[in-house]
Amino acid sequence: MTHPLPDPGPDLAGAVVHVVDDDPDLGAAIARMLARQGFVTRAFGDPVDLLDRYPAMPAHAVVSDVMMGDLDGFGFADRLRALDPHVAILFITAWPTTAHAVDAVRRHGGLDYLEKPIDEARLAASLREGIAWSHERRAAAARLADLSPRERQVFDLLVQGHGNKAVAGLLGLSPKTIEDHRAAVFAKTRTQSVAQLIALSR
Repeated sequence: MTHPLPDPGPDLAGAVVHVVDDDPDLGAAIARMLARQGFVTRAFGDPVDLLDRYPAMPAHAVVSDVMMGDLDGFGFADRLRALDPHVAILFITAWPTTAHAVDAVRRHGGLDYLEKPIDEARLAASLREGIAWSHERRAAAARLADLSPRERQVFDLLVQGHGNKAVAGLLGLSPKTIEDHRAAVFAKTRTQSVAQLIALSR
């Protein structure tokens, strides 16, 4: 079980950021750079070490090198996402390619892809965007976690575009029961429309 993270606050100061680079000197330098920007940072030279320790020390964002040893940045990101689907991941590399950039975003959940040497201002800006995204996703997940199993079924069918009668038929319940569940879904998720539910589900 992953430990809870502190709220980073409106200015994102104090947000936790881990840096993973198999060049420990470079990883430490990036961590110091980010600490100057107000982030709480820690550098790791081995991605497996971070994966092992992540449940006890989660992060709002992780900056990962792409080209590493036995476990590259993309494989690391896939395993990290399994532990924490809402962490922001930014990739850095000394050997940029268009294919890698596309893979970083589409296949491995990266929010940005930066070339070394690192532009401090761009990295800080990307991290702030990523941490804001992470915060929104965690808040959305917390709201959905309040739903009962039946309410979650109703939620899933509503965001797929089914109306009350269709949901009732699919679940073998009366339309009135679905209306009650629908009202509970709106109340618990603090939404007022199916469009807002769809936005919450993304």
